Amino acid sequence: MENKKIFIIDFDSTFTKVEALDELGEISLKDHPEKAQRLQAIVDLTNSGMEGKSSFAENLTKRIDLLKANKSHLPLLVEKLKTKVSDSFIRNRDFLENYADSIMIISSGFKEFITPVVTAFGIKEENIFANTFIYDAEGNIIGCDKANPLSQDKGKIHQVKNMNLTGEIFVIGDGYTDYEIKEAGLADKFYAFTENVARPAVLAKAEFVAPSLDEILYQNNLPRATSYPKSRINVLLLENVHTEGHRIFKTEGYTVEIFSGGLDEDELCEKIKNVSILGIRSKTQVTKKVLEHANKLLAVGAFCIGTNQIDLKECLRRGVAVFNAPYSNTRSVVELAIGEIIMLMRGTIAKSNQMHAGIWDKSAKNSNEIRGKKLGIVGYGNIGSQLSVLAEAMGMEVYYYDVVEKLQLGNAKKCQTLNELLALADVVSLHIDGRGSNKNIFGKAQFEAMKPNAIFLNLARGPVIDIEPLIANVKNGRIRGVGIDVFPYEPKNNDEGFVNELCNLPNVILTPHIGGSTEEAQFNIAQFVPNRIMEYVNTGNTFQSVNFPNIQLPELHNAHRLIHLHDNVPGILAQINNIFAKHNINILGQYLKTNETVGYVITDIEKGYGEKLLDDMKAIANTIKFRMLY
Repeated sequence: MENKKIFIIDFDSTFTKVEALDELGEISLKDHPEKAQRLQAIVDLTNSGMEGKSSFAENLTKRIDLLKANKSHLPLLVEKLKTKVSDSFIRNRDFLENYADSIMIISSGFKEFITPVVTAFGIKEENIFANTFIYDAEGNIIGCDKANPLSQDKGKIHQVKNMNLTGEIFVIGDGYTDYEIKEAGLADKFYAFTENVARPAVLAKAEFVAPSLDEILYQNNLPRATSYPKSRINVLLLENVHTEGHRIFKTEGYTVEIFSGGLDEDELCEKIKNVSILGIRSKTQVTKKVLEHANKLLAVGAFCIGTNQIDLKECLRRGVAVFNAPYSNTRSVVELAIGEIIMLMRGTIAKSNQMHAGIWDKSAKNSNEIRGKKLGIVGYGNIGSQLSVLAEAMGMEVYYYDVVEKLQLGNAKKCQTLNELLALADVVSLHIDGRGSNKNIFGKAQFEAMKPNAIFLNLARGPVIDIEPLIANVKNGRIRGVGIDVFPYEPKNNDEGFVNELCNLPNVILTPHIGGSTEEAQFNIAQFVPNRIMEYVNTGNTFQSVNFPNIQLPELHNAHRLIHLHDNVPGILAQINNIFAKHNINILGQYLKTNETVGYVITDIEKGYGEKLLDDMKAIANTIKFRMLY
């Protein structure tokens, strides 16, 4: 084994996500009256030993005694452990199989359950060093082989000394006993493995911290399942993105930082350095200036419908893919609109305020059903069309206006002009996007064109209406009721006060941009956006990106995937293929999609290639971004 790397890998909480004896206790103590107390005692003893706070040998004896386990429990344990193998070890099965001669499992656990788990990954049985159980006549586990050095304090040190290993020796483990091998001078490097558990006492001693096996393989330029360790991909999530989004990114192995509020431009310029994935909602502005400071940014996720807060063209120019959630909160916005229409038609807010003031005013004046009333929807996209269906089901007569030809649903009728809709609608509801050309698109002339005594809703974007003429028309009584969820200026966070002239006007419902803020909607968004981003990062798939050419790619099998984004100029594809020919590379599959700005080429090639190939690809003129996936 001379002049080669040797990997000593721990089993519990390293190769697997769990401590095997803790799991054995769940099985053996299933019906024991002291199950909870014994399990906690076992966990405490495990942690104490792994952090170097107590005698490992004594703890092991105590744990075995607490378990009250039998040989018959072991097959059940093995099957459970097979489902608990660490994700990064599963991903890198090929490495474990191909480097089997160089991999040693050295564990203070027991061969009876370690061997069947690790040999399934190609690890050789003769390279497994662990304890063995002692049984009584009935098969009860009563102890372990005390002659085995791994049953004793500093057992791993004694075991490695006895092996007389030569070469560059790496130790990978989560416990203090793993660090002791390096401390004793028997290993070149110790990696504190934190994918499953991070022990402060061990981290304090460790020179290297490994969030996954991918990181170790990456640092040592060894074959691996992912071209770049996920732990090196930094995710910044702002504006109270739902915890499901945090969970998905963390489960994938990314490093996640969370802020409850938004950040202004200067704050974000500072914070976005070294961020690979940015998650925002509607308040944070991703401007050209921000993007100039984003030296590692791969993707932006808008955890909402709109993307007008993001400079999409600049993102595209810099090779940053943008994804949003065009459907996930549609139902939530529509339900709020329906609720507000009913409340405003009935004058419920005023009645409620009077009741809170101790005033009983039972009257039907200015209180109407919505059945038979005309609803005018401005913007017949996902939300507008869904509102159309629900409103019609409740008996409203629906009209809509959109600058783009849309298929009407149900009995909805299209108006040829906005003024035609405004003249007949009892309720006007805006559902248009916040692009720059829509700023103040609904102003003095549009409010004056509305049917007298109508109701007005804006649950779209704050800047699309000129708020001053709206205020004037509410005050003079021409507009009967108003529901506003979005405003030209909105506080950055919940600590900032809200000031607006609409406050305290009669029959006005004001909500703090919560149209899509239901638990259901935020959960759906927090699933949808991260999955789109991760698919792009992992496979190059740009389906449903709002700024990249959309490509749906087949799954990658036993190949490298090269992704090339470039200015849309003639001849790039020819240059790419000439480079493959020059390096005698066989193309397994190739996909190209362009828009008026960029071209996006994905090429799957056979695994053999030279580093010069990558340099040549990056050197192609008009290249925006190039990356390679395994």
